[in-house]
Amino acid sequence: MAEKNEKLFDQFPPITTEEWRAKVDADLKGVPFEKKLVWRTNEGFNVQPMYRAEDIENFTTTSSLPGQFPYIRGTRTDNDWLTRQEIPATDPAEANKQALEAISKGVNSIGFHVSEPSAESITALIKDIDLEKVEINVKSCTCKALNLVKALVEVLKAEGKTEVFHGSVDYNPFRPALKHGKTVDASAVAQTAKAIIEAAKDVPALRVLAVDSDMLNNAGAYIFQELGYALAWGAQYLTMLTDAGMSIDEVAPRIKFNMGISSNYFMEIAKFRAARMLWAEIVRQYEPSCCCAGKMVAHATTSRFNMTIYDAHVNLLRSQTEAMSAALAGVDSITVTPFDVTYKTPDAFSERIARNQQFLLKEESHLDKVVDPAGGSYYVETLTVSISKEAWKLFINVAEEDGFLSQLNNGTVQQAVKETSEKRHNDMARRKEILLGTNQYPNFNETASQKIENDGTCCCCKHQPEGSDQSKALPKERMASDFEQLRLATERSANRPKVFMLTIGNLAMRLARAQFSSNFFGCAGYEIIDNIGFNTIDEGLTAAAEKNADIIVLCSSDDEYATLAPEAYQKLAGKAEFVVAGAPACTDDLKAIGIENFIHVRSNVLETLTSFNERLLKA
Repeated sequence: MAEKNEKLFDQFPPITTEEWRAKVDADLKGVPFEKKLVWRTNEGFNVQPMYRAEDIENFTTTSSLPGQFPYIRGTRTDNDWLTRQEIPATDPAEANKQALEAISKGVNSIGFHVSEPSAESITALIKDIDLEKVEINVKSCTCKALNLVKALVEVLKAEGKTEVFHGSVDYNPFRPALKHGKTVDASAVAQTAKAIIEAAKDVPALRVLAVDSDMLNNAGAYIFQELGYALAWGAQYLTMLTDAGMSIDEVAPRIKFNMGISSNYFMEIAKFRAARMLWAEIVRQYEPSCCCAGKMVAHATTSRFNMTIYDAHVNLLRSQTEAMSAALAGVDSITVTPFDVTYKTPDAFSERIARNQQFLLKEESHLDKVVDPAGGSYYVETLTVSISKEAWKLFINVAEEDGFLSQLNNGTVQQAVKETSEKRHNDMARRKEILLGTNQYPNFNETASQKIENDGTCCCCKHQPEGSDQSKALPKERMASDFEQLRLATERSANRPKVFMLTIGNLAMRLARAQFSSNFFGCAGYEIIDNIGFNTIDEGLTAAAEKNADIIVLCSSDDEYATLAPEAYQKLAGKAEFVVAGAPACTDDLKAIGIENFIHVRSNVLETLTSFNERLLKA
C-alpha cells in the first residue's frame, strides 16, 4: 500500500504528447488523424481532440485572477448572477403586479418594455419594488429613450433612490439600421447619446447605451461575428462621444452589453470570457483614470434562432445548456427565453419554467458558488484565445472600414450576418446542423397549427418606418422556419402523404435504412408506415397498395438493389412515388431505367421534401 502522504499521480509515469499521438494513430489503423479527429469550427479555426498543459503554457490569459484586469476570469470575485424576467408594460399597474409576483418567486432583475414613458408610468412600474435588491432594466422605442431616462431619474430623485438604484435603459440608436435597413444619422446619435448620459449623471449605476448583439445572435450570426461586431459597436460609442467632448470615464461605465447565447456550449463559455478581456483592452486605449472603466457588464439571453415550434419542449434543453454556458462564463445577468415564445405569448407556466431553469443552476448545481470554473481548462482556455483572435480580426476590419456605424449604413454588417444565416439554413437543410425534433428524429404524429397564436415576431419588427430598406436589414427567420413551413403545409393539406417502408433482404441494412427513411420523411409530417420485412417484392407492393401508400421506399442493401430496385419499380408502374434509400454503386444503372428518387446522408432534405410536397399535396 502507498504511504499515506504519497501523491496519487506519482504512481503513474508521465506520458508525452508524442506517446499519446502514437497510441491514437495505432487505434485509427491508418485513417489520417487530421481528417478523422480534427474539426474546423464555423469561427474559422481547428479544434484538436485533446489538449495538454503545454498547449496553454505560453498564454498570458491564464495569469490573472477573478476581478482583476483584463477581467477574462470575471469582473467580480463571486458568480452570483442576476435572474431576469422580461415583462411587457403596456399597463404599468399590471406590469408592476407581474414584477412583484416574479420577485416573490426569486427573480432579482426585471426587464420592462414600456410603450409610453413618463414619470407617472415609471412610478407605477417600480411601486413597492426594493431597488436595493432588484435590478430594473427599461426599454422603449429608440426615439423615446431620452424621455425615458429623464422620467426614470426624476422618479428616483423624488424617492431618494439614485444611489441604490442599479439597472439600465436600453438606448439602441442602431436598431433601425439592423431591423429595417434604415440609415442612421451619426451626428444625431452622438447628440442624443450625450444628452442621455448627462440626464443619467445623478444615478451612478444606470447604464444607458446598449450594445444589443443578441440581435445578431437571433439573426443567425456565428459566435465570432457576434463578438467582433459587439466590440465594434461599443467602440463606436466611445469614439463618437469622446469626439463630442465627453471623457472616457463618463462614457464607458454607461455601456451595457446585451448578448445572445447559442447552443455551442464550450464556445459560448469562451466567448464571454474573451469579450471581457477584449473590451477591457479597447477601453484602456482611451486612457481612463481607472482600468475598472473597462469592466464589461454583460446580460445574456438564450437564443431564439434555434427555437422550434414542433417538439417545442426540446427548446427547454437548448435554453438550459445555453444558460449554463453563460453562468459558467460569469455573466452579470441572464434571461431564459420561455420555450413557447415562437408560437404564442408566454404564459404563467412557461415563464415559471424559464425562471426555474436558472434556479436549478443555482440551487441544485451551485454554479453561483464557483468563480470561473473554466479557468485553467486546456480546452476552454485555448478556445478563448482562438475566438479572441477571430473576433479581433473582425473588429480591426470594421475599424479600418470607417467603423461600425458606417458599415451598418452601407449594409455590410447585415449582409455578412445574412450570408451566415443562409449558410446555416443550407446546413440545416442538409442536416450538417441538427435541430432535434425538426430536421432529425421528428415526432411523426405531432401537429402544431392549432397551437400557433402568433409568429413570435415583435411589433417593432413588423412596423416598417419611413426610409426602411429590407435588403439592408438583418434576416428574421429562425433556423427551423423552412422545415416548419413544410410541415404546416402538410398539416393544412387535405391529403397527408403516406410513406410505406418496403423492407426486404439483408436484415441489418433494411432496418437501418427504414429508420433513416422514416426520420427523413417524418421531417415533412408525412404518415410513416414501417414494416418488419417482406419475403418478396410482390408481397411488399401488395401491402403498400392496401395502405394506399403515396410513397414507397425500398429499404435493402446496396448489393441487393441491383435486382430488387428494377423489379419493384417496374411492377409498381407509376402507381406511387418510388424511392431508393441509399446511394448504391448501381445508382447510374437504376437512373437509366427511370428511377429518379434516392435519399441518403448527402441529400438536401428540405429540397427533396419540398419537391414531394409540390407533387403530392392537395389543397
